[in-house]
Parts: sequence; C-alpha cells; structure tokens
Amino acid sequence: MAVPKRRKSKSKRDTRRSHHHAVLPGVTECPQCHETVLPHRVCPHCGAYKGRTIVQVEES
Repeated sequence: MAVPKRRKSKSKRDTRRSHHHAVLPGVTECPQCHETVLPHRVCPHCGAYKGRTIVQVEES
C-alpha cells in the first residue's frame, strides 16, 4: 500500500484548499420592480417572470 514518504507542507495543503470558500449567489435585477432577485426564479416582490405576471402577490 502506498504511503507518503514526506509530510505535505502547509503551502501545498493550503494551495489545494484555495477553492474551498463561500461564494455569494449571483443576483439580478427584476425588470418590473427593480428589486434584487435570484436568476431564473419568480420575483418574490411582484410575482413576475420573463415579463409576465405569474403569481399574484398580496400587498402588505
């Protein structure tokens, strides 16, 4: 069974882990109400998707 002969340095370990970080989701602007919304989803503020009203949202 293969066993490493030398211990990996902290630099090599951290270089491998350089992509293990939290990434914020990309947000776009709703063309109808100009609120931020996740892409390819119905706007929770106005209920529009691709220029059409899909869901009726109650005003509070």
